Amino acid sequence: MSVTYHEILAPAGDMERLQSALDFGADAVYLGGTMFGMRAGAPNFNAESLCDAVKLAHDRNKKVYLTVNTLPRNPELALLPQFISEAVNAGVDALIIADLGVLQTVRKLAPDMTVHMSTQTGIVNYATANALYQMGARRVVLARELSLDEIAEIRKHIPDDLEIEVFVHGAMCVSFSGRCLLSAYFTDRDANRGACAQPCRWKYYLTEEKRPHLPMEIQEHPEGTYILNARDMCMIDHIDKLAQAGVTSFKIEGRAKSAYYVSVVTNAYRMAMDYYLQNPDDYHLPEWIHDEVFKVSHRRYCTGFFFGHPNACQYYENSGYISQCDVVGIIDRCENGTAFATQRNRFFSGDTVEILAPGQKPVTLKLDEICNADGEKIETVNHAMMQFSFPCEYSFPKNSLIRLPVQNPVPEDKNII
Repeated sequence: MSVTYHEILAPAGDMERLQSALDFGADAVYLGGTMFGMRAGAPNFNAESLCDAVKLAHDRNKKVYLTVNTLPRNPELALLPQFISEAVNAGVDALIIADLGVLQTVRKLAPDMTVHMSTQTGIVNYATANALYQMGARRVVLARELSLDEIAEIRKHIPDDLEIEVFVHGAMCVSFSGRCLLSAYFTDRDANRGACAQPCRWKYYLTEEKRPHLPMEIQEHPEGTYILNARDMCMIDHIDKLAQAGVTSFKIEGRAKSAYYVSVVTNAYRMAMDYYLQNPDDYHLPEWIHDEVFKVSHRRYCTGFFFGHPNACQYYENSGYISQCDVVGIIDRCENGTAFATQRNRFFSGDTVEILAPGQKPVTLKLDEICNADGEKIETVNHAMMQFSFPCEYSFPKNSLIRLPVQNPVPEDKNII
């Protein structure tokens, strides 16, 4: 069977972010359990909440992939059978695996479980992809260091029913396929077991052995240099090229990111993919869809290795995030010309906001009149999670986002290098 569909795969760090991914157009989500996942800092899912997550997704005809993508040490292996059993009982659609020993254990204990091989495996050629296929894998998450031409070459030399998944958006790791030792060396937090402290984002100076009290700037920046810091990846302008190279699943990084991030980025790629499917031979992304990825907290964007050596993918000035918008509320319902919502951040009467509904262009509204839960007019919505309402001629679906432009945002070129 030839692989022809194009999946938008979104991250889900907890139930709220899972709901956001489903609401805003993900075909599938990937999430972690309480063990064996590469995002130990995310809330993640225990056995009970994993069952709830799978039911929620399956009720909407969406898929759930569970990460088992750490490189476990010997003492952890005894915990693996129970973890696999809980995954099977929950009904997850696939396990994402990095370690060959884990793969062998899964094939033995859960022979009917679909297996995806993680980017942590470091798959860069079709020989490895075919070997993993023979071992039972039905999807390979390719290393982020590959170009589009290399991906297309892999596609030509693997079975039709072996799917290809690649990361198309989000934070990038300076190390090959995420196999980094810096965190364990500096902080005793093992990046390969989900506990990375992100030392690649730290500021570094150069010192001479006999003059440790005289740190020297690198690249002549007096504030120091973030010499290992990578830009974020963004391939939203190139969905057509990824599809033509043979990519099956378009993966968004961010299990530790906010529900707002998951909503907006998933929505942007959903709309971009739908636009591509309608215009496969003439893909010119509308500017407003392109601009959506700039309305979440992000580092400066690049296209990674997809177009060859990424000369401009490091950013030395800082490791901070750029933000153009803040989410200030979530729509609960709309009825009789009034929108009812729940607060997320403070804002004021008279502010001009954007409301983003799934699959729609954002709508700009000036909120001249806001009422509290008792219907009394108020000047500011300043209490966490408070209920409020405002007149609205549109009928937005539940969980639509209300966002406010950031005052004096960092200037940014919206060309993605």
